[in-house]
Amino acid sequence: MPKGLREIRNRIKSVKSTAQITRAMQLVASSKMKRAQDAAQGSRVYAELLGEILDTAISKVGEFSHPLLTKRTVKTRGIILVTADKGLCGPLNGNLIRQAAEIKNASFVCVGRKGAQAIARSGRTLLADFPVSDRANFSEVRPAAEFLLKAFSEGNVIMNGDYALVDVDGSKQLYKRE
Repeated sequence: MPKGLREIRNRIKSVKSTAQITRAMQLVASSKMKRAQDAAQGSRVYAELLGEILDTAISKVGEFSHPLLTKRTVKTRGIILVTADKGLCGPLNGNLIRQAAEIKNASFVCVGRKGAQAIARSGRTLLADFPVSDRANFSEVRPAAEFLLKAFSEGNVIMNGDYALVDVDGSKQLYKRE
């Protein structure tokens, strides 16, 4: 009986140790999540203000010619699928990939490895995929933006919205170049 009791005590110690490690991992993940949310919130304000400035400038100028502002017919439709590069993020990637699977007759550009893998497995048209870094800067994003502007006249972006951590839904945003 003492051998069995010793095994039980060792098992209890092992479980407590695992619980302590899990709590530490949760603390690290929550601090990283907070930092990412703060960064996203800061850039969202900037993007909204920039959009308002552009709208105001376009409405005030009147006759202004620029290739991105000209109206054209929709010839090709592209979907930008923004996913994570790694797994272990719950339903985040799965929900986005499921939404992308519902869209027919479109070409895909994937930002993030998981989306590119899923589109390639499904046999859909994958025009390009771009890696994701933890802290993207303009020089990393520029090739993707230039590719998209040249390739499409209309497109959707499928990405995760800004929801509570327990509710991960994808959001679709339609962008038209007119």
